[in-house]
Amino acid sequence: MNLLAQELPASENPKTIREVPPDTSQKDPLIAGGLQKAQYIGIIGLAIALVVAVGFFSRRVEYAIVFAFVLSAILIAFFLFI
Repeated sequence: MNLLAQELPASENPKTIREVPPDTSQKDPLIAGGLQKAQYIGIIGLAIALVVAVGFFSRRVEYAIVFAFVLSAILIAFFLFI
């Protein structure tokens, strides 16, 4: 007798916990979805401020940072769309 191939009977015990899928039609009020664009704008603004601040002291380091940002963006886009 192959016990692994047998199906177990469904339990009708009242203490059995059944998983109910979440209702995805309602928005969670704790998630601030509208602030995502503002966060991206703030991060880009900080990156630009960093490049400008470093460029104030050393032009070669500024060019290296800008080159690294551009190369990173190109590689990310390349690997996302392969």
